Parts: sequence; structure tokens; C-alpha cells
Amino acid sequence: QVQLVESGGGSVQAGGSLMVSCAGSGGTMSLYTMAWFRQAPGKEREFVAVIGWMNTGTDYADSVKGRFTISRDNAKNTVYLQMNSLKFDDTAVYYCAAKNYGGLIRSERMYGYWGQGTQVTVSS
Repeated sequence: QVQLVESGGGSVQAGGSLMVSCAGSGGTMSLYTMAWFRQAPGKEREFVAVIGWMNTGTDYADSVKGRFTISRDNAKNTVYLQMNSLKFDDTAVYYCAAKNYGGLIRSERMYGYWGQGTQVTVSS
């Protein structure tokens, strides 16, 4: 059973940077497509970024493209989301998700494994 644990959330001022991490266990994480989603208060959860298994490409939501970078270290079973030029609207709980193989999917319904989330708060 794959388990995902996020870390690295916190509070930062607008324009600042933060990196969140997602450590996976219980499976060969290099074989999983990994993604980040976020949910702001009163809003639905939305796609942020995805990285393919064995580093087979990345995809980003338009709202974060050019500011966020997703990466993975398969030796450490960890996925990262580097967030730069943070905006107030980036405030949300950030969730890590995993799915077996597959393409760079944005739909959360396709992800079978989820972390508990980590809070990111950007003050304006």
C-alpha cells in the first residue's frame, strides 16, 4: 500500500519562495506518476503540476506555469514542488497524489493515492 507524506508547508510573504516535499513508501515510486493538487478555502481542489514516472515529462496549470517547478528524486522516493514568486492566491492546502504509470493526467479522479496535505499560506 502506497503511503504519501507531505512536508515543507508554511507561511511566506508574497513574492517569496517555498518548497514542499512528498515522501512515498510502500511501492517502487519511480513507477508512479506523481502530482500536486491544492485546495483553497471554499474552493474545489485543483490540479497544480504533474511529473511522469521515470521522469517522463511534466505539466503545469496555467496559473503556476513559470513560477512552480515539480521534480522528483527516485532514489529518495520523493517529489518536490518548488514555488517561487508566490501570490496570495497560492494560499491553499497542497496535496501530493500518485497513480500507477500512465500519462500526465490532470484529473484527480485518476489518482489512487493521496497524502494528508500541507498548508501553504501567502500573506500579501
